[in-house]
Amino acid sequence: MAQFDTVIVNGTIVDGTRTPRFQGSIGIKDGVIASVSRDALPASDADQVVDAKGVIVAPGFIDLHTHYDAQIQWDPYATLSGWHGVTSLVVGNCGFGFAPVRPEERDRAMLSMSRVEAIPFESMKEGMLWDWITFPEWLGTLERIPKGVNVLSYVPIGPLMIWVMGLDAAKSRRPNKSEIEEMCRLLNDALDAGGCGWSTQRLGDGFTSVQRDYDGTPMVTDMMGDEECLAFAEVLRKRGSTGHIQITQSKGDIYEDMAFVEKLAEVSGCPVLFNAIAVNNYHPHQHRRLMDWVNEAQARGNKVYGQAITVGNELMYTFEDFNLLDGIDIWREVTLGTVAERKAKMLNEDNRAALRDHYDHGRMPIVTGPVREFIIMDTAKPENKPYVGKTIAQLGDITGKHPIDALVDLVVDEELQTTIFTPPFNTDEDLNAELMQSEYTVPGVSDGGAHTKFVTIGRYTTDFIADFCREHETVSLEEAHYRLSALPAKMAGFRDRGTLQEGKPADIVVYDLENLGSTPPEVAFDFPAGEWRRIQKAEGYRWIFVNGEATFIDGECTNNTPGRLLRHGTA
Repeated sequence: MAQFDTVIVNGTIVDGTRTPRFQGSIGIKDGVIASVSRDALPASDADQVVDAKGVIVAPGFIDLHTHYDAQIQWDPYATLSGWHGVTSLVVGNCGFGFAPVRPEERDRAMLSMSRVEAIPFESMKEGMLWDWITFPEWLGTLERIPKGVNVLSYVPIGPLMIWVMGLDAAKSRRPNKSEIEEMCRLLNDALDAGGCGWSTQRLGDGFTSVQRDYDGTPMVTDMMGDEECLAFAEVLRKRGSTGHIQITQSKGDIYEDMAFVEKLAEVSGCPVLFNAIAVNNYHPHQHRRLMDWVNEAQARGNKVYGQAITVGNELMYTFEDFNLLDGIDIWREVTLGTVAERKAKMLNEDNRAALRDHYDHGRMPIVTGPVREFIIMDTAKPENKPYVGKTIAQLGDITGKHPIDALVDLVVDEELQTTIFTPPFNTDEDLNAELMQSEYTVPGVSDGGAHTKFVTIGRYTTDFIADFCREHETVSLEEAHYRLSALPAKMAGFRDRGTLQEGKPADIVVYDLENLGSTPPEVAFDFPAGEWRRIQKAEGYRWIFVNGEATFIDGECTNNTPGRLLRHGTA
């Protein structure tokens, strides 16, 4: 019998510990790294030999911010993430999820996710198993289904609130003492079952509330009070400060937000992952302020980490589906409803006047950047092709109309099928380099599984290495793999993953640095119910291993499904 199932030989090993890279070999046995050697391991000792000469061997990536709760049920590899070297990921982010949910409330839960995270409703309706009700039962489903990646789950606070209070009450009032106690009891049960912590979104009901429920109202967690959050933090403290918290908070006063997030870390004694820190070319003080706060919080003994957006924040969308202008009242109004309803609202003169007023005098939208810089990416009608590549401001000049009237007339004429591109506004190379100057920033926010018709930022792992390490040389490979694997593992409580060390599960990526990259965006009709999404695949990955089995070889899926549910961060 061979000593190893697989040996990877002749590779440049970057082990995730920040140790300088070295030439060596890795032996895998029964899904575990059995040997990491600077010497060659003999091929005769293995059933399979992978020659990694001239390429990088590194730990698989860990993605802490995804929304694959629905998609993992029909896509075992959680693509885009699985294509881009992610071997472990966390679902249940932002307080959103599907457990606990009573059977009669399933459609409403899916409707919420169809807007707040822009996952097609019909795909969820057809593709989700719904063979669970409670959170422990949900983990049972995650354990049973075939997976090409490892999965953890936060306990999302939104479903807990709805389960205990009912949707209408959760949106209209604060919970009473007994309701908070019941939510804490359910949270404890969910954590006992294997939840890795809890998550929430608190965006209030104003300009910063950029992703809302399907009817345009805030999500239940957006309106929750400090008292409830601190009670949930206390649950973690009483459990020995195990697990961690993910929070998306932006309620209009950044200083209050920072103080409260740090309070959660203090009360819980756990790491708190703040979403998100991003460069804004127009306002570089914003990311610096947040990074200073993260560093200062850590110096005070409070384990606050910042999730850094390290990939371009461009968007591609049509107004048939788009929702990320929800923080602006008039834009939210005209992008709610069916296509016919949206068209009618856009044609309403009062609404158009309000849109013009926002264009002329309003604040820059948080997610999209300035409306004047929106670009016509494609048109549905051939006669409108001359507008392709023009900004909204240029479209106004060409047509002799106010830019808003020019935009609205075009998209209404095309039944809202005009494709809009919003250029990224986080592109400054020097500013982006600053994101990694704190010890406590974690690259990420892939939002994998969400906003499927707008974004493809699940490619962030590939682009981080290609851009930061190869093209701009602002981050070493050793630092990159620490940030992409070991740091998120440590932060999220993974007990045995994130580095290439003997005795750890063999989650490994083997890639060609010179040819690593993301393919151009394309549309794929690969979702249930015939729905489509935008994708960008990966190039340059030679082998991706999950628990010692190859899931992709030279970009081709092997159909192996070795992924596991990681209860409490371990299988």
